[in-house]
Amino acid sequence: MAAFGNLTLLVSFVVATLAGVASWLGIRRDSERLLRAGRAAIYLLATTLAMAIAAMVHAFTSSDFSIKYVQHYSEAGQPFAYKLTSVWGGLDGSLLFWVFLLALCAAIAVKGLARRERAITAYAAVVLMAVCDFFLYLVVYEKNPFDTFLIQQPERGQGLNPLLQNPYMVAHPPSLYAGFVGLTIPYAFAMGALLAGKYGNVWFPMVKRWLLGAWFVLTLGLVLGMIWAYEVLGWGGFWAWDPVENAGLLPWLAATALIHSAKVQERRGLYVRMNFTLVILAFFLTIVGTFMTRSGIVQSVHAFGKDVHLAWVFGAFMAAILVFSFGLMIWRRVELRPAEKIGSLMSREAMFGIGNWSFLTAILVVLVATLFPTLSESIMRERVNVTAAFFNRTMVPIGIVLLLLTGTGSLFPWRGMESTAARRRALPPIAAGALVLVIGGIAHLWRSPAAVLCLAVCAFVAAVIVQELGRGARKLQKASGGSFVAALGNVIFKARQPHAGYIVHMGLVLMFVGFAGQAFQREQSAVLAVGESQDFGGYRLRFDGITQDRGLIKETYRAEIAVSAHGKSLGRMQPGREFYEQRPNEPVSQVAIQRGIAEDLYITLGSYDEARRAVALKLVINPLVDWMWLGFLVMAFGALLILAPARREKAEARGWSWGHAAAGLGVAGLVALLGKAVLHMPTSSQLATLALCGLTVGLAGLACYRLFESLLVPAEDSGAREK
Repeated sequence: MAAFGNLTLLVSFVVATLAGVASWLGIRRDSERLLRAGRAAIYLLATTLAMAIAAMVHAFTSSDFSIKYVQHYSEAGQPFAYKLTSVWGGLDGSLLFWVFLLALCAAIAVKGLARRERAITAYAAVVLMAVCDFFLYLVVYEKNPFDTFLIQQPERGQGLNPLLQNPYMVAHPPSLYAGFVGLTIPYAFAMGALLAGKYGNVWFPMVKRWLLGAWFVLTLGLVLGMIWAYEVLGWGGFWAWDPVENAGLLPWLAATALIHSAKVQERRGLYVRMNFTLVILAFFLTIVGTFMTRSGIVQSVHAFGKDVHLAWVFGAFMAAILVFSFGLMIWRRVELRPAEKIGSLMSREAMFGIGNWSFLTAILVVLVATLFPTLSESIMRERVNVTAAFFNRTMVPIGIVLLLLTGTGSLFPWRGMESTAARRRALPPIAAGALVLVIGGIAHLWRSPAAVLCLAVCAFVAAVIVQELGRGARKLQKASGGSFVAALGNVIFKARQPHAGYIVHMGLVLMFVGFAGQAFQREQSAVLAVGESQDFGGYRLRFDGITQDRGLIKETYRAEIAVSAHGKSLGRMQPGREFYEQRPNEPVSQVAIQRGIAEDLYITLGSYDEARRAVALKLVINPLVDWMWLGFLVMAFGALLILAPARREKAEARGWSWGHAAAGLGVAGLVALLGKAVLHMPTSSQLATLALCGLTVGLAGLACYRLFESLLVPAEDSGAREK
């Protein structure tokens, strides 16, 4: 299997190079024959890399320990799902999985868009194959996952990192990888537009859904990582500004800015240079994130081992990206001048412009602070660490500003309006925000002014969204003569733009409510012997003993904790620790969480004194934390509405289409996840697996429907159907 895997990688390297050369020569010589050959080579590349992934999966499922990578990240008794996770659980396999996803996305994009813009697609294919060549070079010559032991094959594997043997880790890394790879497609077509000399509203409509899809999948990956950190790591939080967390956040910020800024270009022809800058930045930051985690230059619980040579290779590639990308922009600088000016400050385009600079500020702060320890070590020979407190002090104000712009951007119309109308539209949302400020003062919440201010801004933005949805529904009701509820449903489900975006913004508001709640977190340590009780934040906890369970590859200890509040029993909680046979020095926490809309009771088992029959517990109360998971579900619902294809006449005649069914299945998976995360349902691996499977299948079905049905249709035809 190792020989077959190496053969597929070598063939893939040659095929990717041929695909890029054929596409370049084809468009330069205006040869349709060469262009077809280039596209065929891209399809072949996706096939050969799929064969390489299949070989790697077979090596893991068959426990082929003659391959070093398999021996390092798997063992015979490991469940199938975690053997599959091991494919991308290490450095070598993650690079292979990355380039496979990129080749697959490139094949789909080129297939769907070649007929719409021949020149842009050909140049984009060249860029995509250049990126594939870089990662294939890494996989073939630097970090080959099919390398074998030369002398003696080990009889047992070391096993996957116990922290990664979790249902969330089955979906979290692939979601991040898919989001990173998805951002390569808009970048490639933007560079193709610069090379082809087409700068207006040509390239973005071609890749608009690719950008939205990549943004959503990247959001999913970040949220799954937050849930994993909350439920597995056992420290009581969900975000610690870890360098690897920041590596996923940086391209998300750039992609979010691009989504909003590109709307201004579509509507007014503004921010052309800014949009090219943002699409370059979004792709560049995916490579920066990969560089930080794969080279090991940053210290993180998530990062792979340090490799100085790999860091230099990535550094050269990143320098080439910047020189090539901004060199093209400088070359086309005259043609990229805006056709008109913004105009009124109280306009949507002005708010988006302020938002762009706020996003860029956030990116700069996070990037510099993340790399500062490495920079200080290389320049001053002393490693100066940047703590989470610095990130909180700097990013909380920026986050509140961005949240505020979410409301003001929706409040003001395009090209602005008169000051009297502006005051009339802004008065109800301002009143809602002021009311929350007053309530915060009365409730003595001023020990955290930033949190209260955040909640007030949340109220302001929520009021703006409700107001705008209501205005749209009333307008439609007057036109159709139906009921307000029916008009509201039509506005959300049929009109979609921009109302589905309001749903996404409402989900963001709910997430910020959860963020604000963390300012009021309470934490306490306790040591309890059998039969002893502890009062904590309105709860009474009683330790009733330790239970032990031994499985095939691990041993689990659980503390039995009886929980009550105000004399009413709330059931039992079982915080525990897992000790894996192959990695006994790397125990994994089993966090016990009593969930609620108002707050979570969070208990972690520290240690067990067998002589005294006593346990050390970490007790945490997390106010409003489940609002974040609820907010993501609302965001996902809005994103699915945006990504869902426009209803065609045939679809209307036959009722539900396969795309709607897939979207419904995806929503069902999200609802199952909501039941696990928010409602008072028992924590169950079966329920988590069902939720993830439902979400994955739904998104996969929706993506396939979108790509093979809608992406093949020109943008102007799609817009006509939506109208």
